Amino acid sequence: MTMPLELKTIPCLQDNYAYLIHNSQTKETALIDAPEAAPINAVLAENDWHLTDVFLTHHHWDHVDALGDINGASNARIIGAKADAHRLPDLDLAVSEGDPLTLCGEKAQIFDVSGHTIGHLALYLPQSAYVFTADSLMAMGCGRLFEGSPEMMLKSMEKLKKLPPETLVCSGHEYTTTNLNWALTVEPSNANLVNRAAETKALRAENKPSVPSLLSEELATNPFLRCGSPDIRKTLGMENADDLAVFTELRERRNNV
Repeated sequence: MTMPLELKTIPCLQDNYAYLIHNSQTKETALIDAPEAAPINAVLAENDWHLTDVFLTHHHWDHVDALGDINGASNARIIGAKADAHRLPDLDLAVSEGDPLTLCGEKAQIFDVSGHTIGHLALYLPQSAYVFTADSLMAMGCGRLFEGSPEMMLKSMEKLKKLPPETLVCSGHEYTTTNLNWALTVEPSNANLVNRAAETKALRAENKPSVPSLLSEELATNPFLRCGSPDIRKTLGMENADDLAVFTELRERRNNV
């Protein structure tokens, strides 16, 4: 059995995460998003890794602005969304959903997960069972809809829900505690949420990242993946509503937390 790519989760800025993946055989290293150079450069130096690729999920400043200061980025292949190329750093490879891509020696899949922004991409590595979702699917949450519609984001969530449950969801921010507290208000009887609350509190008390998270955990605790939950629908008073109406109401409530 082939070993998964080595994964490093890197806290950046106030609450961002970048990720490095590395193939120990080929020595290829890829960075997913570029929020802050110093912590990324430190991990590269500590492991004696040299960038071969950078994958940018979307154009927001806290995911791209440090690119020019990251060691080796000028010689790396910069990959991003074709639909977002006009507002991303210069790309060497512009991709869309379904385009073929090999990263660190592993075949990857690309999903359009627009909603937070138009043209937001998620990167899925089936062999390693990693999906890099940035500001689309998050731990017990999803990104604010700055550009897209609830319908667009719900479609994005549905795509990600179909991945294998053992997939590790590598999202872009440390919002887990806030998302968790909010999730308990819309599904307070969910025992999985109560258990996750204790686990998350313990992690954050030690200043450890609460992400990545397993997709199976998200399916059991993330309200934005659980629009069909009878408990959520009862809390919202929307027992007979369709999933889109429930999702829209959930997003509106989360906006006001």
